Amino acid sequence: MILTVTLNTALDLTYRVPALVPHASHRVTQVIERPGGKGLNVARVLAALGHETVATGFAGGSTGEILRTHLAGGPVVDALVPTTGTTRRTVAVVDTASGDTTQLNEPGPTVTPAEWSTFTAHYTDLLADASAVALCGSLPPGIHVGAYAELIRLARSAGVPVLLDTSGEPLRRGIAARPDVVKPNADELAQLTGSREPHRATRDARRRGAHAVVSSLGPDGLLAATPDGLWRASPPAAVKGNPTGAGDSAVAGLLSGLVDKLPWPDRLTRAVALSAATVLAPVAGEFDRTAYEDLLTRVTVTDESEAA
Repeated sequence: MILTVTLNTALDLTYRVPALVPHASHRVTQVIERPGGKGLNVARVLAALGHETVATGFAGGSTGEILRTHLAGGPVVDALVPTTGTTRRTVAVVDTASGDTTQLNEPGPTVTPAEWSTFTAHYTDLLADASAVALCGSLPPGIHVGAYAELIRLARSAGVPVLLDTSGEPLRRGIAARPDVVKPNADELAQLTGSREPHRATRDARRRGAHAVVSSLGPDGLLAATPDGLWRASPPAAVKGNPTGAGDSAVAGLLSGLVDKLPWPDRLTRAVALSAATVLAPVAGEFDRTAYEDLLTRVTVTDESEAA
């Protein structure tokens, strides 16, 4: 099975409005409520691809109860750990006229040292049956900034490949623990390396400890510095829609490709196709399957090792 970790889970609310106007009152035309947080989005996409998927992290309070109710009976196995704090909510407001999305994210509950100790023991047990693990998203208050580095080391000790998708100091410390893959976006990569030149920044990030670095270039696709070379994967054209969760779908594609032992060009093709197909879906954690299958044949992957 594939294990996803979302330490700062959320109950995602998506509001659709005809047009988002500052300082105005809005009539909401559609409300969608579902479990959220980057790792849970990744888990849903992996499950839709046919992978056995287990999701762990924290959930607490009335919001956490609602989140777990939504997970019950679904394809993603709930292995969340209770916390005394209340799980956060995120609100995405989709302007249907422009296709733009405005995101509001609460900070999350404070996790106690005892709860963190309980979680690490639970995580270690889950690793025994895992073929790969994804560590995704922000850290809730109370968890030390080296938490992902700690979880990476536990995965490496268990012989389980690990993908890290976070930002800031948790990314800086996590990458030094030598994860198999890290997937920063352009801003996160620039913050880590001090460079906005994609080739230089991606290679610099890999030298900091990761086995491979896959940088998101937004609508332009992905750039990957790997042991097999430097690769760029691009969609055939920019896709208009809701970009929320597109990066999480790319993570699912990369992890799925890793488990299926695909060569890097095929992993990147899957990741870019999933990411673009997610932009066409109404909410994070879903993708347009028809668009995905079409895009698999039209994503372009080029070897840029010599050009960089």
